[in-house]
Amino acid sequence: MRLRDALGIQRGDVVAFVGAGGKTSALFRLAHELREDGWRVLGTTTTRVAMYEVEQAPFWTPLRADMSPSQIREWLNEHGFVFLYGTREASRHKITGLHPEVLAGIVDSVNSDALLIEADGARRLPLKAPRNHEPVIPPDTSLVVPVGGIDALGQPLDEDHVYNAARISERYGFPEGAEILPPWMAVILRDAELGLRGVPEQARVVALLNKVSLQPHDRERARRVAQLILRSDRVDAVALGAMQVPDHPVHELQRRVGVIVLAGGMSARMGRSKPLLPWDGRTVIETIVTRLLAARPAEIVVVTGYQADGVRRALGDLPAGIVHNPDFERGEMLSSLQAGLRALPDSVAACLVVMGDQPFIDGRVVGQVLTAYAEGQGNIVAPVYRGQRGHPVLFDRRFWPDLLALESGAPRDVIRRYPDQLATVEVDTDSIVRDIDTPEQYRFELFRAGLPQPVPRD
Repeated sequence: MRLRDALGIQRGDVVAFVGAGGKTSALFRLAHELREDGWRVLGTTTTRVAMYEVEQAPFWTPLRADMSPSQIREWLNEHGFVFLYGTREASRHKITGLHPEVLAGIVDSVNSDALLIEADGARRLPLKAPRNHEPVIPPDTSLVVPVGGIDALGQPLDEDHVYNAARISERYGFPEGAEILPPWMAVILRDAELGLRGVPEQARVVALLNKVSLQPHDRERARRVAQLILRSDRVDAVALGAMQVPDHPVHELQRRVGVIVLAGGMSARMGRSKPLLPWDGRTVIETIVTRLLAARPAEIVVVTGYQADGVRRALGDLPAGIVHNPDFERGEMLSSLQAGLRALPDSVAACLVVMGDQPFIDGRVVGQVLTAYAEGQGNIVAPVYRGQRGHPVLFDRRFWPDLLALESGAPRDVIRRYPDQLATVEVDTDSIVRDIDTPEQYRFELFRAGLPQPVPRD
C-alpha cells in the first residue's frame, strides 16, 4: 500500500509530520508518491532539517521576501515537488524552517495540490516527547501524522534512546532506563500532551508506526501498539510500515472495526432460540462473543429479537453492547443488521457481520478477514471455502448507507452491486458455511466438536 492511500490525502491538504522515528523519510516518500501521480507538492519545515535530507527534493530554495507566488508556481510546474526553507545555517549542514504565519494560505497562493511540513525534530531517535516549544503545527493543518519507530520497543527509556525521556517518566511514572513496552509506546503517541500535542481541532490524525518489518512477530507487536493507540477517538487510523521499502511502504492500515452479532432471529426450524442452546458448558451466544473478544475488536454489538431477555442474561458481564431489534420478525437478518449498524459509534471504520448460530467461528478466519482489510485488499471482505462464500463478512463504512437503504433482500445484494470492491480470502475450514438451523444439524455439530449431546426435552 502506498503512503498516500493509507493517509487518505486529498487535494488542498496541509499535512504535518510530528514525533520521531522517520518523519523526514515519510514526508519525502509521500511527496514523491504524489509527484508521480502528477500532483504539485510543496514541502517545508517549521523546525530544522539536515541539508542532505532536503537535497532529496528535485528542487529546493530559501523562501525570500522578494519571491513571487508566480515564481514558485513555475518551479512547481517544472519540478512537481519544491522544498522551501528559511535560511541555511553557517555550518551549511542544516536549514531552518518557516514560521507558521508565513505558511498561512501558501497552498492557495501558489496553487499547489498539497503542503507537507516537518513540524518538529527528534535527533534521529525512534520515539519522543515534545518540549514546551514543540511541535510547531500551522493552525490550518488538515492532517497530522504522529510518527514512532517500532525499533523503540525493548530499548531503555533514557535520553540516549528517547527524545525528552524525562518528560515521559514524569507524566506516567515509567521507570527511567526500563525497557519500553508496547502499551508505553501507544500511550505516548496518543497522549494529548505528548504525541498529539498541538494538533488543531479540525485536523484528522493518522499515526505512523515506522520500521515495521514483514516478520510475523514484528507485525504482531506493531498491531498491538496500533490497537492501543486507537483507544483514543482522536486518532482515525494507524499505518504500519517501513518508509525505506521501495514499492509498498505501508504493510497495513489499522482502523477500528466493530462486530455485529446477529442473534435476533426466530429460530423457527430449530424450535427454540439458537443463541441460547448449550455449547461446551456455555450458551452459543456466549461462545461466539468470547471467541470474538480474542480479536480485540473496537466494539461488539449483539442484536437481539426473539428471546431477547434470555440472550441479555446469557451475556452477563461480557463486554458487548446489546441492541434490541423491534422488527426482528420482519426480514430477520436484514433488519437486525441495520439495527446493529445504527448502534455502532461514528469512530468505527468497518463492521464485521457474524451470525449468531455459528459457535464454531474460527479465530484464524476472523484474523484473515481483518488482515485482508488492513492490507487494503478490499473494502468488502468475505472468506471462501472451496468456492463457497461464508461468514463473517466485513463491510467498510462507505457501504453502510447502501445496507441501511435496503428494504428487502440481504447484504449479498450490496456485495453484488460492488464486485470490484470485494476481496475474498481462501480459508481451510468449512466453519464459515456451517450453521445449526435444525435440531439434526445441532446434534451433528455437537458430535463433530466432541461435545455432549443435549438431554431430550419432555
